[in-house]
Amino acid sequence: METRMIVISLCLGTILSAAEGVKENLTGVVGGSIRLPDSMLDKGFLLYDGNNIASVKNREFEIEEDIYLNKLLWDKETGLFTITDLQRNDSGVYKFDSKKGRVFTSSYKLTVYDSVPSPAVNTLSVSSDSCSLLCSVHKETTLLWFKGERILNRSLSASSLPLTVNTEDFSSSYRCVAASPAENKTLTVNINASCSEEATRQIPAENKIRHYYWLIGLLTCIGSLGFVALAVCVIKKRCLPGTKRTISQTQDSVRSESEVQYTQIHVCSDRKSQEGNGPDSSGSVDNSSLTTVYDQLQAHRIGPTDAAVSV
Repeated sequence: METRMIVISLCLGTILSAAEGVKENLTGVVGGSIRLPDSMLDKGFLLYDGNNIASVKNREFEIEEDIYLNKLLWDKETGLFTITDLQRNDSGVYKFDSKKGRVFTSSYKLTVYDSVPSPAVNTLSVSSDSCSLLCSVHKETTLLWFKGERILNRSLSASSLPLTVNTEDFSSSYRCVAASPAENKTLTVNINASCSEEATRQIPAENKIRHYYWLIGLLTCIGSLGFVALAVCVIKKRCLPGTKRTISQTQDSVRSESEVQYTQIHVCSDRKSQEGNGPDSSGSVDNSSLTTVYDQLQAHRIGPTDAAVSV
C-alpha cells in the first residue's frame, strides 16, 4: 500500500511538472535583445511576473501592455518572441501559456546585466627576467588572466588585475577577459610587443614611480610611528617624576597640618584682671587644662645717652 502511494505521488509530480513546464535561466545585456525559446503560433498568452503582456489568436499578435510597443516582437513564421532594448527592469519571470495546437505551459527567468566594459592592458615594468602587466576596465567587473586555456589570475569584482610574466614564457598566449553572466569581452596580449624595449620607453611616468611612492609611503609611516613612540617615552620620563614629587609634597603638607594643635586666645581689656584668672568662656569648651600667660609690652625709645652707653 505504501509503495503504491509513492508511485502515485511520483506520477502526479511528473504530470504537474509537465503541465507547468521547465523553468530556465536566461541572461541579457542592457541595450541588447533576447529571443525567448518557446514558440506560439495558434493561440496563447505571454505573461511577465503574472501579468498578461501579449496574446496570439488565429496567428494575430496583440500587445496588452503599452510599454511593450516596439519592444516586444513576434515572428509570425516561427512563433518566437523577441524582447529588444533590454533594461535592468526587464528582469523577471516570463511565462508561456499555449491554448491551442501544441498546448503547454513553460516559464523562463530573465536577468539583465549591464554591458561589460572592454579591457585594456598597460605595461607596468620590465626587467631582465620578468614583465609586469595590468589589465584594467573603467568600472568594476569580473576580470581574468588566461595563459592558453588556464586561468592565471582572477578577481570577481575589480577595476584592474595585475600579471607578472617570466621571460621564458614570453612566447605563450595570454588573454585578459572582462566577464559577466551575460557576456565576455576578451583582449589578446602580445607579450613580446608589450614587454619590448619600445614598450619600456612608453611606460607612463606615473607607473614607473608607483613603486617608489609605495616605498616612500611605507618608510614615512614607520618613521612616524617611531617618532610617536619616542615622544611618548620622553613625556613619561619628564612628567611622571614631577607628578610623584607633587603627590609626596601634598601628602607631607597634609601630614604636617594634621599634627598642629590650636587653643583659644582670650583678650582681656581690663589690665588689672591680667593678674588674676582669665574670664570664663561662654562656650562649652573645657579649658581646665590650659594655662594663660600674660605679658606687658612697653615701647622704649633709645636716646643719645643710651646710645653712648651701648657703645
